[in-house]
Amino acid sequence: MFIACIQKSIPLEGFRGEKMKFVENVQKMVEYSLNDPIVKILLKNSNLTKTQLETLLIDILADNYSEKPLNYDKKARLRLTKPPVTRGAFNRTLKQARRNVIEAIYTVMLLGYLGLFENTTLTPYLEIANKLQTYLTSFREMTEKRELSTQNVEIIRVLRQEIENSLKELSNV
Repeated sequence: MFIACIQKSIPLEGFRGEKMKFVENVQKMVEYSLNDPIVKILLKNSNLTKTQLETLLIDILADNYSEKPLNYDKKARLRLTKPPVTRGAFNRTLKQARRNVIEAIYTVMLLGYLGLFENTTLTPYLEIANKLQTYLTSFREMTEKRELSTQNVEIIRVLRQEIENSLKELSNV
């Protein structure tokens, strides 16, 4: 959902056939994502490294926005590092990222199956997850409808700040 929101701010239409614009726009979306304060807090407390998240984002964005499938050599060149990483390094990092994501999903399913989400110690995490969903839904709807009034932007800004503060507070537990 976050990626869908930032797509609105970085126009890709008309760039699909232009190699440099495509590369620049995918890299802009990755960079924007990695520099987002909420992403930074979530990443710091996740089981992904920054490199793994970057690689996962590139893999998904390249598949979604390229006119034809990109091989892993080309995806590796989309990484923000200079000099570019090798295909092998990109693939290893992507495999690690996917494994970490799958393990995290299984952890959530396990906790749900055991009924641990009803435990009051997890309530603040569930509440922040709901706030994140509300924030992203509101932001997406606002940008789709082009309802960027001063009042709407302020509401989104306040909600975002509240989420950032809550995440920082939860990460210090």
